[in-house]
Amino acid sequence: MAEGGPDAGSAPPTPSMSSLPLAALNVRVRRRLSLFLNLRAHVAADWTALAEEIGYEYLEIRRLETHADPTGSLLDEWQGRPGASVGRLLELLGKLGRDDLLMELGPSIEEDCQKYILKQQQEASEKPLQVDSVDSSIPRTRDPAGITICDDPLGQMPECFDAFICYCPSDIQFVQEMIRELEQTNHRLKLCVSDRDVLPGTCIWSIASAVGWWWLSLMITCKARNVTSRLSLHSASLQVPIRSD
Repeated sequence: MAEGGPDAGSAPPTPSMSSLPLAALNVRVRRRLSLFLNLRAHVAADWTALAEEIGYEYLEIRRLETHADPTGSLLDEWQGRPGASVGRLLELLGKLGRDDLLMELGPSIEEDCQKYILKQQQEASEKPLQVDSVDSSIPRTRDPAGITICDDPLGQMPECFDAFICYCPSDIQFVQEMIRELEQTNHRLKLCVSDRDVLPGTCIWSIASAVGWWWLSLMITCKARNVTSRLSLHSASLQVPIRSD
């Protein structure tokens, strides 16, 4: 019988030490690295040789020379750059002939990496089950999605308007006059008035979203105190475009 694949509920593979970021190395290992590499010696590569292998330029190395702990500063800066990892550090130390460091600090580095992996796994297991991102606010279910009284309940063919009227309750008389002037005259515009056309209980944010995404209508903000006569209302109505469809 052929061997089956891994179970769907199996744990994710454990990352190798070589792929872990430098943040996995704790303070103790960093201090011991500094004790070895801060010492300038002609017989062994020091922190400046490591900096050159990493890709630091002359002026950057001279700047680090002014630090009390240049090795620690080098590791702190390097871990924010692309390609920095524990495996890369061990590779460069081996390339520089610092096998003494690898033998001396190898067990401590491995211990730090194991602690880092366990901590990452624990944090991942405690995360709530949820999608990584929300790509749209438009409903994708078969639940009723109508907003106005004439909408398709499934949201397939939303009702269209020429303009959405945004008003305060104190402006309702002006809204009624606007309805008479724009809907019941030769203009024949179709207005969306919340108290008349929107289903009771509809969220205000759903209405605002529909104005921008579905109805594609003009929004008219009412300020009744700025309209002094029916003539001014009629002049304003002439600026409202008629729906092309």
